[in-house]
Amino acid sequence: MSDQQVDQGKRTWLIATGCAGAVGGVATAVPFVSTFTPSERAKAAGAAVEVDISSLKPGEKTTVEWRGKPVWIVRRTPEQLESLKATDAQLADPKSDRTAYPTPEYAKNQWRSIKPEIFVAVGICSHLGCSPSDKFQTGPQPSLPDDWHGGFLCPCHGSTFDMAGRVFKNKPAPDNLEVPPHMYLSDSKLLIGEDKKA
Repeated sequence: MSDQQVDQGKRTWLIATGCAGAVGGVATAVPFVSTFTPSERAKAAGAAVEVDISSLKPGEKTTVEWRGKPVWIVRRTPEQLESLKATDAQLADPKSDRTAYPTPEYAKNQWRSIKPEIFVAVGICSHLGCSPSDKFQTGPQPSLPDDWHGGFLCPCHGSTFDMAGRVFKNKPAPDNLEVPPHMYLSDSKLLIGEDKKA
């Protein structure tokens, strides 16, 4: 046995302050560590978006947000679909072969869509990220050619896209509009952001 006497009061005080410090450390660490998990808003930003297209009439467009980007859904008219055949020779990438924005296999066709009448695209120009305007009316218009068949015009630098979001030659935009992953849940419901059934 040691010559020094153990002070029981001091020992109790040291154990108590050590426990209080540990509890305080845990209380401080839990909120800090919880900031590493994504918020509900962040989870929602990357989540797939379900869209009801039953009320979308031919020639109309609706816009939804997916991952912070505008996604256009256009119900094309028979005339707009027919116009796609006339523009191939004027397009920079008519078959969507470029890979800056890889086109899903189910959209590597003349319509760039699963169903010809429904077009789904991210509404951001591939040049500098502006959002093109709808120019569905055909014929001569300011900033558009006299034989315009309808499509989209980027107001920032004049890039033009046909009704399938394919960019015309000799324009600042290097690529077609992006086609996001999507699938049909039914004839009237689209899911933007996923294209594989679980």
